[in-house]
Amino acid sequence: MHTAQHGIFAVGTNSQVYLELDRLPRAPPRSLAQAIANLREPRTTMAGVNLVSGFRPELWRKLRPKDVPPDLLGFNQDLVGADGYVMPATQHDAVLWFSGGAPDVVFDESRLAIRGLAAVASVATETQGWPYRQDRDLTGFIDGTENPTLPEAHGVAIIPEGRAGAGGSILLLQKWQHDTARWEALSVAAQERVIGRTKAESIEMDPKPADSHAGKTDQDVFGNVFRRNVPYGSATDHGTMFVGFCAEQGPLAKMLDSMAGVGDGVRDALTNYTRPLTGAYYFIPSIEGVRRFASPADP
Repeated sequence: MHTAQHGIFAVGTNSQVYLELDRLPRAPPRSLAQAIANLREPRTTMAGVNLVSGFRPELWRKLRPKDVPPDLLGFNQDLVGADGYVMPATQHDAVLWFSGGAPDVVFDESRLAIRGLAAVASVATETQGWPYRQDRDLTGFIDGTENPTLPEAHGVAIIPEGRAGAGGSILLLQKWQHDTARWEALSVAAQERVIGRTKAESIEMDPKPADSHAGKTDQDVFGNVFRRNVPYGSATDHGTMFVGFCAEQGPLAKMLDSMAGVGDGVRDALTNYTRPLTGAYYFIPSIEGVRRFASPADP
């Protein structure tokens, strides 16, 4: 049996840090995997902080070719949609996601990790996340209304036994910057048409506008995704970290195609008010998969 990384399902955390890492040219891929394994091996949960670690699919495939879905690819090319709309590819070699109950302990553990990886990797991006009005994003709407419940989430997010990468998950990580002034200039009714749901109660419109966010990301059409989205940023520069886990890449990729208007030429209306700054896919191995690279314990 394979065990999924526990932090994927650790909800209720108030502080998040996402570190995307690039392997140093002189460091072999195995050295990066070993350094990350050594970070988490003594403490899957560290001082109340959960760690989820993942790798560029192509890098993990070099190390463990049978422990990754054979068709999984990184976000290696920009996604170009209707009207030349672009979702940028900013793929890096590894990701660390820290989540905990308070920013000080998450800060400390993030710093320890950066120090522990300094010989093999550099930090390419760092983003801090936090909750907003319980379960709302910075548009003011409830985020993840159709998210599977925790009892259902494992079946959605984790690759089952008997398949390559069992116990692992596929993560789509994107940083979306909001044009808040433009969004707030809309009436509530206009915002609701963009989202395809009511703002107060998150009741889905029937019928949904064809270009609404709910319509363009309908999980009944594209398949379920377990979302762990959080707001990020400051009062002047902010948005949403999309953090989506799935047992297959297909639902994630088809959802992005739909949002960008690939195929039907109709973009998600929400993309007029928020734009992606980053885009990467990571394979999140099982705990056992990462543990294979840990250094032997001292006697």
